[in-house]
Amino acid sequence: MSDLQQENSALAAEAAKTLLVKSGVKKFDIALTLGSGWGKSAEAMGEIIAEVPASEVPGFHANGVIGHSGKLTALRLPDGRNVLIIGARTHLYEGRGVDAVAHGVRTAHAAGVETLVLTNGAGGVNPDYGVGEVVLISDHLNLTAVSPLKGAEFVDLTDLYALELRAIAREVAPELREGVYAQLPGPHFETPAEIRYLQTIGADAVGMSTALEAITARSLGLKVLGLSFVTNPAAGLQDEPLSHAEVIAAGKAAESRLSELLTKIVHRLP
Repeated sequence: MSDLQQENSALAAEAAKTLLVKSGVKKFDIALTLGSGWGKSAEAMGEIIAEVPASEVPGFHANGVIGHSGKLTALRLPDGRNVLIIGARTHLYEGRGVDAVAHGVRTAHAAGVETLVLTNGAGGVNPDYGVGEVVLISDHLNLTAVSPLKGAEFVDLTDLYALELRAIAREVAPELREGVYAQLPGPHFETPAEIRYLQTIGADAVGMSTALEAITARSLGLKVLGLSFVTNPAAGLQDEPLSHAEVIAAGKAAESRLSELLTKIVHRLP
């Protein structure tokens, strides 16, 4: 293990210890990273044990992105399992580097997590997707030109988004369709030409998160479930210009529906 890998591992262990002490639990079983529109899910999922500001946990930072809580929340499901809600996602465009993006996943793993649920708000590249639709991520395109892995760390990404977890999600909501998610670095939205390119190479939805976190999770042996909420048609697929306000408004309108869906799925996870 390189010096940098050791530093990342030590920081994640320190963050995990802080969270476990502040929440009073021995370990977490499931972790969720909540993207735009998904933030209210924690309130209905189980009993909230603790809410910890990101600034109080090593390696995390107060989140300046509207639509993200900036907190790490510990809650207990009705069956007694403990869930870590990561509402302090770091995006690559914030300029803190790829290790900061991966830190939440590394911390979850250090805290005992075996299953990770990644959610996001995304632009609909596939014109068949309607605004407000939830899409199961079946695969991704990492178009950030970086990786959270260092050196000769060759990780197989086949079935990265676990088939068994996607099957559970479809049992809960048979109407869920699957698609390929593309992560770009942002923070600007894509051009219409870039969206045509994404369509050509097989993307169905596009956003600025998730793929790097999923790669990190696979490298640590976690099972991953990914869910995209389509907040708007991608550039060139509608007459109106794109805006972050549109993304937030779509998320607000769907909060209760997304919360109900995610709660049902998480309660069924192994």
